[in-house]
Amino acid sequence: MTKFVGVLTSGGDNPGLNAAIRGLGKACLGSYGMQVIGFRDGFRGLMENRSVTLDSRMLSGILTQGGTILGTSRDKPHKMNVGGKEMDMTQAIVENYQRNNLDVLVCIGGGGTQKNAFRLMQQGLNIITLPKTIDNDVACTDVTFGFDTALDIATEAIDRLHSTAQSHHRIILVEIMGHRTGWLALGAGLAGGADVILIPEIPYNIRSVTESIRSRSKSGKSFSIIAVAEGALSKTQQVQMDELENKLKAAKDKDEKKQVKKLIEEMIGLRSSHTLKLANKLEELTSIESRVTILGHVQRGGTPSSFDRILATKIGTACADYIDRGEFGIMLASKGEGVEAVPLAEVAGKLKTVPLDHPWLISARMVGTCMGD
Repeated sequence: MTKFVGVLTSGGDNPGLNAAIRGLGKACLGSYGMQVIGFRDGFRGLMENRSVTLDSRMLSGILTQGGTILGTSRDKPHKMNVGGKEMDMTQAIVENYQRNNLDVLVCIGGGGTQKNAFRLMQQGLNIITLPKTIDNDVACTDVTFGFDTALDIATEAIDRLHSTAQSHHRIILVEIMGHRTGWLALGAGLAGGADVILIPEIPYNIRSVTESIRSRSKSGKSFSIIAVAEGALSKTQQVQMDELENKLKAAKDKDEKKQVKKLIEEMIGLRSSHTLKLANKLEELTSIESRVTILGHVQRGGTPSSFDRILATKIGTACADYIDRGEFGIMLASKGEGVEAVPLAEVAGKLKTVPLDHPWLISARMVGTCMGD
């Protein structure tokens, strides 16, 4: 009997999503005779039953395109805005899964998608997830597709900023995406020759950063490049964040949890101006003119790199094989040159942070990069 495969993309857009959709779709259609149904705009499209048949025509010519032909959203099945109210729409999603006679739902996304997919799995749905995110922070996989492209973009930005920093004798801070982990800032900073790299895993001391810049100045180097992850915090800020997170764990009722969550969100929101404040402080302490470049969503856009196209295609085609074998409740992880199935229960809610003994970090220190500690 023909198997019916549902697929959606959820969370932030990402180079390589279309390559994954294409790999999955072409393998399902050509190798196994399955039918593939795409749902628009993530879990919301599944809840509203907005679908499109992914045939060979739809899958043609999308390998090199950035973004996702299916569209995406950050809607969560159990917390979805419907008519201005936050509602649990899990049951509606289950019903539409059944209405479309799906044998499996493939969810392509980052850490949030892994958690939401796991919740649906607990409702009895056959689920397979594919890990994507430019942050590279999904647990249990060597690398996520989208990361390599974003790394190239951020590295090129640092390369270009070297000339203007040198010409004007400035400190230039480059804000790079990464709220919770520093993979992108660390990789781009290392590849681009940043003089200082600040990541969430290593709370920084402003004095250490200042001393590093002053030392460069004394040795005749008239400029400095600082790669800053969005989520990088000073040691003082990290203590405040830890206290709030401990309060959240200790909260006994919903109202108390809501209040603490609001404080945490406010603190996270302050990060949007954090790099600008850091630049002003460094200018004050070093008497060197400082400027900020925020890369923002440019890191998500454009044509995926050859590495990401191959990785996404490899994982997408492997997914078709696991569907044919009837293996569900898994995330397909990149392991070495191959693809391995990891139980979704081992992935959901986990975060892959930069280990403090990671080779990239060790290399950065050995070439004299200041990590802020």
